[in-house]
Amino acid sequence: MAKQPIKITVATVTYNAGALIAKTISSVEQQDYPAVEHLIIDGNSTDDTLEQIHRYMERNSVAEVKHEINCLSEPDNGIYDAMNKALSMATGRYIVFLNAGDTLHSDHTLSDVAALAEQRSTHPAVIYGHTDIVGSNGEFLRHRRLEPPEELSWHDFRYGMLVCHQAFYARTDIAHNLPYNMKYRFSADYDWTIRIMKVAEQRNLELCNARKVLADFLQGGTTAKNHRRSLFERLRIMGHHFGWATAIAEHFWFVVRAIIRK
Repeated sequence: MAKQPIKITVATVTYNAGALIAKTISSVEQQDYPAVEHLIIDGNSTDDTLEQIHRYMERNSVAEVKHEINCLSEPDNGIYDAMNKALSMATGRYIVFLNAGDTLHSDHTLSDVAALAEQRSTHPAVIYGHTDIVGSNGEFLRHRRLEPPEELSWHDFRYGMLVCHQAFYARTDIAHNLPYNMKYRFSADYDWTIRIMKVAEQRNLELCNARKVLADFLQGGTTAKNHRRSLFERLRIMGHHFGWATAIAEHFWFVVRAIIRK
């Protein structure tokens, strides 16, 4: 019997995202990897978001490379509530969150991630990579300033979120048991990725560096628009995981670096 390919769940959270969702849909639709589950968790949009998703599903039904597409549309309690719904629904071996406006870096990104997992005798707990920042037309602006180290540990996140959420593929069997903490409104992804990596360390599972760009992140997302409140949340998360002395010292350097860049 032929070995089944590793399924990857791409989770997209939307709410009135009609102006942005097409780019994200297209980047998943064009993937050359067949074993893809695309979960779209919508907050009961009132614009044309659902119409675009419906047309996407129609195209997929006749596509040469078909993917699994599931859409849930209902009111929610914010982005991390919607992400928790995606976690509970995901059936892939890995899950990655790719929200409206963000895209997979190339048409073979998911093939590359699956190939890395297949090369290991034990599937890594996390496969991670680099991120590019792009503008509203998809144009390259710059590489993300925070970059992942060659060998990643949860301890490295005391310097900040070195791996972008969109370039962090977590094993779903681990993620199912680690929902996003709803007390955080803007930075629960920072806390979640740390907790995923802590479990990986406890279970002696690999964090695998893809050594390539995996995601294109749209400049100016929710966290950027709420930068000050996001920083306060990150300070709390850092204090919880690394101690308050480390948290305060690192945030002092965040401010210094921001001033220097200006």
